[in-house]
Amino acid sequence: MQQQRAFRIIKCFVAVFLCLQLQPCFAQHKLRIEIVSKPGTHAADSLFLVGSFNGWNPGLTPYYFRVNEQGRQFVEVTDLQTGIHEFKITRGRWDKAECAADGKSMLNRIFRFRNDTTIQVTIAGWNDDFPQRPPVTSRSRNVIELDTAFYIPQLKRTRRIWLYLPESYATSSRRYPVLYLHDGQNLFDVLKASFGEWGVDELMDSLPERRQCIVVGIDHGGPHRLTEYNPYPSRFGVGEGDAYTDFLVQTLKPWIDARYRTKPQKSSTWIAGSSMGGLISLYAAGKYPGVFGGVGVFSPAFWIAPQLTTWLQDRQEPLPAVYFVCGELESDKMVSDMVEVAGIVSKKNEGKIKIRTVPSGRHHESFWRAEMPAFYQWLQKIR
Repeated sequence: MQQQRAFRIIKCFVAVFLCLQLQPCFAQHKLRIEIVSKPGTHAADSLFLVGSFNGWNPGLTPYYFRVNEQGRQFVEVTDLQTGIHEFKITRGRWDKAECAADGKSMLNRIFRFRNDTTIQVTIAGWNDDFPQRPPVTSRSRNVIELDTAFYIPQLKRTRRIWLYLPESYATSSRRYPVLYLHDGQNLFDVLKASFGEWGVDELMDSLPERRQCIVVGIDHGGPHRLTEYNPYPSRFGVGEGDAYTDFLVQTLKPWIDARYRTKPQKSSTWIAGSSMGGLISLYAAGKYPGVFGGVGVFSPAFWIAPQLTTWLQDRQEPLPAVYFVCGELESDKMVSDMVEVAGIVSKKNEGKIKIRTVPSGRHHESFWRAEMPAFYQWLQKIR
């Protein structure tokens, strides 16, 4: 009996040990961000910390800057994983984010977190203090705002939808492949993109007619972005990714196919996005493998949805071709998380996969813009 009891105690200790070992590596240390100085404008506005650790949501209450006894604004984060992180300061919205002193966009701030860390920040300017930046739109004449309030019945919300039509569309009878892209605000027009745009229209305009496609851009839902682009519950709320992907396939795609000369078949229907958009693109293609033939997964936010790995492993249907790309400076786990998921996908899609890591890559629109041509060239090869 004593041996059995001892054995049970040992098993209990082992179970506890393994459980602790398998927990996410959240630091017991604290990150503190202090504002040393900022522009005199908008002094009464609340400030928020936004970064790779909170899904890049610009106005989350837990990341609100408080004021200490000396009058200095600060925020503290205690559930941060060790490793590389990026961040910016906003006044609650991306169009009210910090920028350079001359109004130009700035790269994300970057740091490595290992122990108690205090970072002092000087804010040089705010985006919305520079209305002259830029004075004109950057989108090509082939881009239109298809609808500023397209109804999403699955979510009971509305959304702006962008449409790029090749130059030859009006003068030919050709049918074209279609690429669906998330975060539509950042695709075509620098006036709408707080930190630079992908230049998708410039890319398409530069290609031979036979290689061009129709591009459909869907704006993100602002405060709903972290839930709409995630099919699973997270600390940011109940996942709405299933409803959002149903909208894409059951509502938006049929609407586009009925009104424009598309090639509606799987081999000519593609989907892509970055960060949360990369996550939901892969999920959409896995949920609807008969609809999408090619997927672009840029800097995917797999950390927010660990359930996706199990879902992919359990799937029986083959997955479409997938292009994975990320930067090594985005976070310590970005590359490893992406490679792990890519390994699962490669076993499910008969080897139609591309994995690319860029040593200097940052979590920023300028990086995704630079990587877009290679992704699109890959799409042409897999058709």
